[in-house]
Amino acid sequence: MKKTLDESGLLRVAELVLPRLPPSDLAAAASSCKAFGREVASISSRRASDASRGVESHPIPFFNPTLDGQPYSFFLYTRLPVLPSSSMPLSARPWGGVDQPDKSRTLDDASSMSAFASPIAGSESGCGCKDCSFGGELGICPCLSPEEGAFLASGPGMELMLECGANCSCGDECLNRSTQRGVSVKLRIVKDEKKGWGLHAAQFIARGQFVCEYAGEFLTTEEARRRQRTYDELASAGKLSPALLVVREHLPSGKACLRVNIDATKVGNIARFINHSCDGGNLLTVLVRSNGSLLPRLCFFAMKDILDGEELAFSYGVSDHRRGLPCYCGSPSCVGRLPSEET
Repeated sequence: MKKTLDESGLLRVAELVLPRLPPSDLAAAASSCKAFGREVASISSRRASDASRGVESHPIPFFNPTLDGQPYSFFLYTRLPVLPSSSMPLSARPWGGVDQPDKSRTLDDASSMSAFASPIAGSESGCGCKDCSFGGELGICPCLSPEEGAFLASGPGMELMLECGANCSCGDECLNRSTQRGVSVKLRIVKDEKKGWGLHAAQFIARGQFVCEYAGEFLTTEEARRRQRTYDELASAGKLSPALLVVREHLPSGKACLRVNIDATKVGNIARFINHSCDGGNLLTVLVRSNGSLLPRLCFFAMKDILDGEELAFSYGVSDHRRGLPCYCGSPSCVGRLPSEET
């Protein structure tokens, strides 16, 4: 004699399974019965209320004034950069999060990262400070660059910054780890009819303040190019908004010495929603190196005072006017096309 689940039993199963499903599967489940429909509506509401799935200090809600029926954008949220899913399985948590990997394994393990960075990227140094706070017993951390803060006054462009890392003895509260504690400012994600989702300030952000880093999957150049070809096809058909960023770090001579590929299309954080602006936008991009880490992290600081409600933007690169998708940044210097990977 077969036993069937009653409604309460079905709901218990739904509470365990449904929060892990993507929107298309949720929609199918919602149409199967009223009980599932109510649970799916609750899940969609929670997802729309906080893109970070409770990982960041403040909720980062979605707001869609276009009335196109899309309450949120689904992706796997990670606060930290991760290795690609092909080499490190990512387990999905409820609401579409990622079980955070061991930070030392993802960023500081030379054997794991050897395929993603050149040997010059590493650093064997590190401070022995027990207290790196300004005015503390030991004074300023020796890892802190003498030029600390200068990059904030240098205007648009890629700047460099050094922070304490795995080889340092100081703790997480060290003032020289300002970009390592996640997003501390209030933000919201707003949908535009032309540009799609974009990241907006939900408070006043002072010039020089850290906003967020660009977290996603670190890819080899071969894998990045393979994915980019697929993304280009889907994007041209309006089926995908890719978030694969290529960062090139240059020697003073101008010759490229390191290329870092960060893909936040499927696994990333809220930085994946920051749109391009041909005039450079209001965010300064900074390559942050931590002592002992092979790969730099791409972080965003406010280039100027940013008002509550203002959209955040930076320059993806230089457009050649012929390639790339249409640009809707609206700046006086808009060239009409988004930069492509080749540029």
